[in-house]
Amino acid sequence: MPGEKKMTSSTGRESMDVVLEDSINITDKDIAFEEDLLRNPYSLRHWLRFIEHHAASPIAHQFVVYERAVKELPGSYKLWKTYLDQRKLHLAKRRLPYVKAQEEWESVDNCYERSLVLLHKMPRIWIDYLEHLMATPRITKTRRTFDKALRALPITQHIRIWGLYLAWAKKIGGETALKVYKRYLKLEPNHGEEYVDLLVSMERFDEAASRLCKLINNEQFQSQKGKSHYQMWRQLCDIICSHPKDIKSVPIEKIIRSGIKRFTDQTGRLWNDLAKYWILLSHFEKARDVYEEAITSVMTVRDFTQVFDAYAEFEESVISAKMEAAEAAEAEGEEVDQLDLDMRLMRLERLMERRPFLVNEVLLRQNPNSIHEWQKRVELWGENAQKVVDTYTKAVTTIHPKKADGKFHTLWINFAKFYESGEDMDSARTIFEKATKVNYRAVNDLADVWCEYAEMELRNENYDAALQVMGRATIPSKQKNIAFHDETLPVNVRVYKSLRLWSFYVDLEESIGTVESTKAVYDKILELKIANPQIIVNYANFLEENKYFEDSYKVYERGIDLFGYPIAFELWNTYLLKFMERYGGTRLERARDLFEQAVEKVPAKYAKPLYLMYGDLEETHGLARHAMSIYDRATKAVSPEDRADMFHFYIAKAATMFGITSTREIYERAIEVLQDKDTRAMCLRYAEMERKLGEIDRARAIYAHGSQFCDPRITQDYWQTWHDFEVQHGNEDTFKEMLRIKRSVQVQYNTDVSYITAQLIASQEKAAKATGSGDAMQQLDRMTIGGPGEMAFVKSKAHSVQVTQDQEAEEAKPVAPANPDEITIDDDEDL
Repeated sequence: MPGEKKMTSSTGRESMDVVLEDSINITDKDIAFEEDLLRNPYSLRHWLRFIEHHAASPIAHQFVVYERAVKELPGSYKLWKTYLDQRKLHLAKRRLPYVKAQEEWESVDNCYERSLVLLHKMPRIWIDYLEHLMATPRITKTRRTFDKALRALPITQHIRIWGLYLAWAKKIGGETALKVYKRYLKLEPNHGEEYVDLLVSMERFDEAASRLCKLINNEQFQSQKGKSHYQMWRQLCDIICSHPKDIKSVPIEKIIRSGIKRFTDQTGRLWNDLAKYWILLSHFEKARDVYEEAITSVMTVRDFTQVFDAYAEFEESVISAKMEAAEAAEAEGEEVDQLDLDMRLMRLERLMERRPFLVNEVLLRQNPNSIHEWQKRVELWGENAQKVVDTYTKAVTTIHPKKADGKFHTLWINFAKFYESGEDMDSARTIFEKATKVNYRAVNDLADVWCEYAEMELRNENYDAALQVMGRATIPSKQKNIAFHDETLPVNVRVYKSLRLWSFYVDLEESIGTVESTKAVYDKILELKIANPQIIVNYANFLEENKYFEDSYKVYERGIDLFGYPIAFELWNTYLLKFMERYGGTRLERARDLFEQAVEKVPAKYAKPLYLMYGDLEETHGLARHAMSIYDRATKAVSPEDRADMFHFYIAKAATMFGITSTREIYERAIEVLQDKDTRAMCLRYAEMERKLGEIDRARAIYAHGSQFCDPRITQDYWQTWHDFEVQHGNEDTFKEMLRIKRSVQVQYNTDVSYITAQLIASQEKAAKATGSGDAMQQLDRMTIGGPGEMAFVKSKAHSVQVTQDQEAEEAKPVAPANPDEITIDDDEDL
């Protein structure tokens, strides 16, 4: 548009939004853009190009262009957003507060209001507008604008507005903030914790406690901050206990007591909170009652410690305050209430004295069946006889015998001993009588009670009464076929089969009873089939001491029939020794019969001592021929581990009694039946004996026979002994025969799998001794790869043969044509 028109104003400085569109100077560069806009007034692209063209123009000119653009396109979000951002940015750059540039701030408000006429569904425009208003002190307008935004936007976009709204409300505070949060909680009830925090920050503790109670009682409420119900309880307790005078609408004591019942693992802290509430209200007596109730009701030592320490601290603080008040009164010359102060000091001292009892009560509340804690409570009362009796009485009536944690019968016994120490024997007997009727967990517990009952009578020299007590205890039950370990039956029914009870009874009879009564008790034990080997031995020794020798032998025989091996072996040993010690050789036939019975069914493992004892009897009191026969039988009856020793013993006895030559048959049979390792040693001894007798050929034959059991690479001592023998007593032919046999045996062992395994084991042991300790894998590698002198496997045409690496090297050398008639002599032969 040609020409220029100046903007006139009576004020000289008006708002920029009232600048007329025809007040801008149009230059030649603008003509092209203006013509485009005349042709396309509703084209967003042309307006944006025109705005970009004026980017370097003064801000006022830019705003005029924006105004013209939004006038033509009032519904363009892009134009309005760019325009509003420019207005806010220009205002921020000037850094003018609202009180100094109110008109400029309001002009920006006017722009936002005009943009929202058509763009009221755009949350970004609302957010920018609200942030603009939040920077001003116009509370009412800001609040109303927030409300307009919430009414204009859909519900899905409200969350974007509420974040700003709540932050602004928290900043403003007062009733506005409370009403805003209340409205928000109708939309999001799970955010009640924020409202509580706001109330606490505004010191409206009564309303905060009330709101927190509603949240806690709402079972569907889930904390947005991840707090548990207990943490919310703690917050509630902190509020009401820290500001008890401000709380009016909440029943504080009722709430805390419900928390004590609900949160049993935190009862100590909750009791302290309740006491603290009364202390802050200056109701000290009520606080003391709460502490007393707490220390007598908590269930754990941890909670008790918390309450007791707080209780003691409370008493000390009250005493300190009283003492300071007394000092101030004395300084002013006023009368001091010394009686009240003394009473409080005594109360504190009494509280400290009660502490061990209170701790014991806590432990008993935890486990009323704890024997140790009941006994400890008795010890705490010390010399107070009445309290001790009351404690024992309460303990035995409270504890369930089957659930007792410890030995329940010891409590009854100690109860009776307490009366005994006070020389009240009638009461002690009454306690024992009651104790014998208790159904204990184990039969031996009841047996111990009966034994202690009898021991009490013995300590007081009532011997007949002690015997009567044990007689009553061992009366058999009327029921038949009672099993001692049948837990379905009461212990009173099974106690008569307790060996502990019978052992005490028989000891008592031996000490103060007669021989006949003692024998009757022992016979009853054997009749009930509850005797153990010690009972058998004790019974036999008792009869022997009283000159009932034959009866003692019968007891041994009954014990042998009652028990199997290995117990029967020990009884036979004792029985035979006792018999031989008494009769010696006077009753030889009877002794032989006993030994024959002993060795008839004896296992091979236990046969050797019995046969040696039998042979010794024949040597001492019988015939040597019989002794040799017994030793010969022993070599067949004993276990393979003892057979070699038995043969050596047999040979020694035969040589002593019948000469060395009589042992040849024994040697030959030993070589036939012994294991290979024992056979080698036997052959060496046999050959040595023949050599001493001058029977060189017989000795050589024995060496040749024993060589089949001796691998030359393992049993080198055997071949060395034969080598030395041939060097001393042989000739060239016998020496060559020895070498031929050696090679033949070595070939035999090289092809025998079992001996190959044995050889590997021997080489491993030798390597372990040489290297000490080492890695098992390294040893395996050495075995596999081989070294000088190590064993290795090579393949032959027919089968695998184990040879040494040295032998492999020799076999690899060229072999000259062999002469079948040639006699081969090794290089190491000693001619």
